[in-house]
Amino acid sequence: MHVLLRPSSLLLSAFYFFYFALVGVYVIFMPKVLVELGYSTVEVGIIYAAAPFMRFLLPFVFKHFIALTPRVYLTALVLTFLATLLFWVTREHFFFYLLANLLFGAAMGISLPYVETIALATLSKSHYGKVRLWGSLGFMGIALWLGKVLSSPMEALYYLSAMTFLTMLFGTQLVRYDTVEHAGSTDDAGFSLKRYWAFWVSVFLMQVGFGGFYNFFTIYETAHGISLEMTSWMWSFGVICEVVMLYFQGPLLQRNLLHILQFATFVTAIRWLMLYLFPDSVALTFASQSLHAVSFALYHTAAITYVFSLYRQKKLAQQFFLGIAFGLGGSVGAILSGQMYGPYLFLVESLITLIAFIVLVIHQKRKEALA
Repeated sequence: MHVLLRPSSLLLSAFYFFYFALVGVYVIFMPKVLVELGYSTVEVGIIYAAAPFMRFLLPFVFKHFIALTPRVYLTALVLTFLATLLFWVTREHFFFYLLANLLFGAAMGISLPYVETIALATLSKSHYGKVRLWGSLGFMGIALWLGKVLSSPMEALYYLSAMTFLTMLFGTQLVRYDTVEHAGSTDDAGFSLKRYWAFWVSVFLMQVGFGGFYNFFTIYETAHGISLEMTSWMWSFGVICEVVMLYFQGPLLQRNLLHILQFATFVTAIRWLMLYLFPDSVALTFASQSLHAVSFALYHTAAITYVFSLYRQKKLAQQFFLGIAFGLGGSVGAILSGQMYGPYLFLVESLITLIAFIVLVIHQKRKEALA
């Protein structure tokens, strides 16, 4: 891990750690804060659709009007921290709290693509995963720590603000390592989704397929007789497998990235099928969780690296990937899985992911024809 001795790698590791730690607080603990404040589940759903919605819209704004410059990135870091402070004063007023979440989602959607571009430009494929895994450790670490010490859900706001401040602190130091040329918003205007439309449809469907897992895995497993404690260990096991893959995936990424994406997508379809067929089997559910190493860690790294190589507009391409996949795909996946939750949930998720695989094969054929 000699790469971590480089100043840029140390700062990137710290940024990823605290960025995903704040994501952990926001996703895992803040919904409980809202429920205790009297928010209905429908209102909580609307609140948590705000950030992904902004992440989806932002790339279209940047494509035509704004360039993702260091100044815009630094402003986004400050606005993210400001949004967490606004949570304190707006938390008892649904409309104003929703506005604060829209600001939070927009700012978060700017900072991560900028940093991902720096990481991909300054780190080799083998070293990227070893740096990025600190994000997984931050997410898992804050979840385990707060799960143990949190005495009042409201305390989560303190941790959220603290993690955001530390993200801002380390994130501001990364600007000096931005070596990617960027001519401005007029340069980004030439960015096209149509040329590789099948790829974008595939990454969208891939994340739609994750909707049932992210939102209903715990409910699904406990409904089939698996204890809550055992289910929490299943979550943790998936993250551990993810970290292991991020550390050792370097040699795999030297291969054809598109083939890796196809493999990871197909494996993910099998993963959801396993959950449908064997929901009450502890051993096979742990086996399906081990595939998180492929369906998330390997897929994510291969996808952002592939996008980085596919487009000249590096930062905008990363914004579109996060916006279409985790923004639009995440939102649609959450809504769809809520509507169809039941015994066939993961069968449907498996079929959606299988379609994502087929569309990715279509993308390969079209790309070969364009070459």
